[in-house]
Amino acid sequence: MGKYNQSSVTEFVLLGLTGYPELEAIYFVLVLCMYLVILLGNGVIITVSVCDSHLHTPMYFFLSNLSFLDICYTSSSIPLFLSSFLTSKKTISFSGCGVQMFLSFAMGATECVLLSMMAFDRYVAICNPLRYPIIMSKTSYVPMAAGSWIAGGVNSVLQTSLAMKLPFCGDNVINHFTCEILAVLKLACADISINIISMVVANVIFLVAPVLFIFISYVFILSTILRIPSAEGKRKAFSTCSAHLTVVIIFYGTILFMYAKPKAKDSSGADKEQVTDKIISLFYGVVTPMLNPLIYSLRNKDVKAAVKNILCRKRFLEGM
Repeated sequence: MGKYNQSSVTEFVLLGLTGYPELEAIYFVLVLCMYLVILLGNGVIITVSVCDSHLHTPMYFFLSNLSFLDICYTSSSIPLFLSSFLTSKKTISFSGCGVQMFLSFAMGATECVLLSMMAFDRYVAICNPLRYPIIMSKTSYVPMAAGSWIAGGVNSVLQTSLAMKLPFCGDNVINHFTCEILAVLKLACADISINIISMVVANVIFLVAPVLFIFISYVFILSTILRIPSAEGKRKAFSTCSAHLTVVIIFYGTILFMYAKPKAKDSSGADKEQVTDKIISLFYGVVTPMLNPLIYSLRNKDVKAAVKNILCRKRFLEGM
């Protein structure tokens, strides 16, 4: 292993949809429109959460963190992805690949933990409403959000440093839109067993554990809602967590579909599967962050009211 020189690879080629020019133009327009919606939608969520005092609650604090996370996650890869359609150069530097990998890992792990914190918030709000102001005080929910970011960042530093320390002395073509870690590890000319083990441990901590926590939380939430005598009370209780539950299903459902679907055995099927995997990855990386603010704004009267108040205030100031 010592005879390999990591500096022999100074940049990577991102294959993307090369070989499918008829799809590139379509996906450029689609991804550009979705990215603009992501910036606008999540920007609005952050703005109303900060500016409207009625939304200075744990739920909207977590939601604004989720929106900021989605902006960071997509901005780490989508601009480069879009620029690759406008130029024949589809390369990324070695250090740039490391930065992209770090941000992708950090944002993904943070979102998993953050969604579980939001589930706990909904659990306390519905199952222990009288103790909610005490349990979910500012001294509690701020460290919870900060802990999510720190945990995601620490995990990302570990995974990225292990990957970028590997020697890359052969092919530098990444068969993906971005520096996806599994696609990068395939290019290493060294034993990657440590990387695989660390990723398995990280997946248990940041995927399996949060899913179990969210599932258990919603078992208690559903049990409490079913004990509410009136139909109107049940509807109101469920409406407070339906948006979060929808986001969780989309987020984890996409991940499950990506990694649990059967693999093709023949070469032609494998080629089609690679294209399908890239498109699914694109869905995970772009569509999910785009849907988050739409789900929370369309299903939430507080957000709608806050947006109207800000617009009315702006018109009033402009008319003075």
